[in-house]
Amino acid sequence: MALQVIDETATTGADPASVYGLLADGSTWPAWSPIGSFTLVDPGEGTPEGLGAVRLFTTGRHRSRERVVECRRGECFAYVLEKGLPLRDYQAVVTLTPAGGGTSINWRSTFRAKVPGTGWLYRRELGKFVRRTVEGLATASDRARLT
Repeated sequence: MALQVIDETATTGADPASVYGLLADGSTWPAWSPIGSFTLVDPGEGTPEGLGAVRLFTTGRHRSRERVVECRRGECFAYVLEKGLPLRDYQAVVTLTPAGGGTSINWRSTFRAKVPGTGWLYRRELGKFVRRTVEGLATASDRARLT
């Protein structure tokens, strides 16, 4: 199966540490992303959603169980999908880069489809989801900055 890549970027006037604060707190995701609900299944190292944390996100009838595999405050947050979609090797890496007094948010997801011939479809649909998510994170970061 071919590797599928989704790569979306948005910018915010908020600093990287503030953006990271929203990103690394799954309980905020339903407010700024298409996610419907969040449950912390297992806490991670250092902070509840630190390295190794297992998070469950529900959107409609879809449930995604994810494990945090990298967390560098103000710089990078990454997770892998453990179950929930018919995909292999799904990983998302969100990189935060200072940019013009704010932050550039780059959300890069890679995966392989389990069912041959469906990779393009998952790339298209997940691409829309990731785009809405990264834009929502940027908007929520801007709102938090202004309050």
